[in-house]
Amino acid sequence: MNMDIDKYKENPKTAYFAVELERLLVEEAEIKELAAGDLGELAKDDLARIEDQKAALIAEIEKILEKEKQEEEFPNEAIMEIRAGTGGEEAALFAEELSHMYRAYAEARGWQVRILSESKTDLGGYKEVILEIKGLGVYKRMRFETGVHRIQRIPATEKSGRVHTSTASVAMLPIRKKHTVEINPGDIEMEFSRAGGAGGQNVNKVETAVRIVHKPTGIEARSQSERNQLGNREKAMGVLLAKLEQYEEEKARSKLSADRKEQIGTGSRSEKIRTYNILQDRITDHRLRESWHNLPIIFQGGLDPILDALAGAEGNFSDTGEEE
Repeated sequence: MNMDIDKYKENPKTAYFAVELERLLVEEAEIKELAAGDLGELAKDDLARIEDQKAALIAEIEKILEKEKQEEEFPNEAIMEIRAGTGGEEAALFAEELSHMYRAYAEARGWQVRILSESKTDLGGYKEVILEIKGLGVYKRMRFETGVHRIQRIPATEKSGRVHTSTASVAMLPIRKKHTVEINPGDIEMEFSRAGGAGGQNVNKVETAVRIVHKPTGIEARSQSERNQLGNREKAMGVLLAKLEQYEEEKARSKLSADRKEQIGTGSRSEKIRTYNILQDRITDHRLRESWHNLPIIFQGGLDPILDALAGAEGNFSDTGEEE
């Protein structure tokens, strides 16, 4: 291991071990200097002891750094954005059902879930909803949910019994501690408004909701979950950073599209990944080309069989196939 003690001392998690390592290196140098090349048995024993202690400290530092690397790649905090697609009111109702499904799944795993922003239709569906999810393994477990979800069913308002197909898009955005993009303050536009929905006098009278637009890309982020404008500004900036990082990652992925057959999918929100067929009580994941039944249980948060299959098959996928 290439020892960069100053770097280890800057990291709060490895600082103590770095100081101990530095002390051992000084002690080792002093013993060698005193022995002046003629090492007695005592000096050899001391150096062997120091070598063992150094190895133990370095192993501990490596363990911490590896854990940090894993947490950076798969953070325990993510933003889930669900938007209604084609299908009008039916698509909005489907987006609301997906939101309920993911919230039920998250709560069953002991994760914390909060609605950062929502835009509802008159019938209670979602034009858009943004969820903040925190908990052990959130992003690693849920990262393959990004893409277009499709539902096939006969709407309650359909008198002729015709099957409708509606869609909703899902995007999972990891919230990382170290950001790979920087935002120029001159590139953002900020708007404030009253938070919609129930919430008491504060919601009705004070402009606490925040919308931030990144002008060069047109990417926007919203937050209305906090009680004050500052809190919503911080949340919205966090979402914006996550979106910009995903945007840059998608651009990089598009340059490597030839490798797509070796991946679970492109990770793009425009990729159709799953169909929920209500009449046949069947859910099909097109990346796996595999189906499951008992949709009522799945919509109540029973996603583990699907997520287990996705995790187990990562890296062994062919191109996305679709079922009509």
